[in-house]
Amino acid sequence: MKILVCISHVPDTNAKIPFKNGQPDLSGISFVIAPYDDFALARAVELRDQTKGKLTVLNVGLSDTEPTIRKALAIGADEAIRVHATPHDAFYVASQIAAIASRENYDMILMGRESSDFNGGQVHGMVAAMLGLPCVVPCMKLDLYGRVAVMHRETEGGKEVVEVEMPFIAGCQEPIAEWKIPNMRGIMSAKTKPLKVVEPIDVPKYTHIVQYEMPPQRGTVKMIDKDNVAELVRLLRQEAKVI
Repeated sequence: MKILVCISHVPDTNAKIPFKNGQPDLSGISFVIAPYDDFALARAVELRDQTKGKLTVLNVGLSDTEPTIRKALAIGADEAIRVHATPHDAFYVASQIAAIASRENYDMILMGRESSDFNGGQVHGMVAAMLGLPCVVPCMKLDLYGRVAVMHRETEGGKEVVEVEMPFIAGCQEPIAEWKIPNMRGIMSAKTKPLKVVEPIDVPKYTHIVQYEMPPQRGTVKMIDKDNVAELVRLLRQEAKVI
C-alpha cells in the first residue's frame, strides 16, 4: 500500500499577521502543517500501520518549509518529497502533485479539504482531473476493505456514504482522525528519514495577486423596533441597498 499525503506550510492559525507596504508581513510568524492536512496525515499514519504500507508526504515549497515537513515525518511519515518552488496558485500546486503521483502510482492521495491560508479548496479536484481519479470531498471517515475504500462525506442534507476502488483522492476533515503529536522517538527518527528535493515542472501561471486589502470596518448598528417594519424596509432599501 502506497499512500501520499500532500501538506501545506501555513501560518499558525492563532497568529495575527500584520501588513507592511500592502503585503502580509510574515517575519516572526510561526508556520505549521495546515490543520485539515493534519487530519489527513493522522488517518494516513493509521492506514499505513494497518496495511504495513509506505507513507510519503509531499510539499510544494522552498527550503523554509522543511521544518514543517520534518514534523510530518516525526508524526509518522516514512519519507518526504519537496518540490522546490513557490506555490503560486492551486493549479500550479496541483500540477506538481500530479506530475509526481503519475510516476509513483500511489494507491491513495490524501490532503486536507482546503488550506487555512487561502481556503481555496481546489487542489484535490484539480489533481483528480489531471490523473483521471475519483475524488471525495469532504471526507470525514475512511475505512479500507481490501482494494475498496468506504468514505463518509458531508452534504447539505446530511451524510453520504461512498465506495471507490483504489486509486483515489480524498480531501479530509475532522472527525476522520485525531491529530497526532510527535513523540521524542518520532522527532529523533525524523532527522534521518529521507527528504528528497525535486525541481518543479514548467506550468503556466494563470493567476497573480494584484494587491491585498483589509476588509472595511464594520459600521454602526441601528436598532429598529420590531413593530416598525416600514422603517426597516426603508433602511434596507435606501441605506444598506440590499433590496
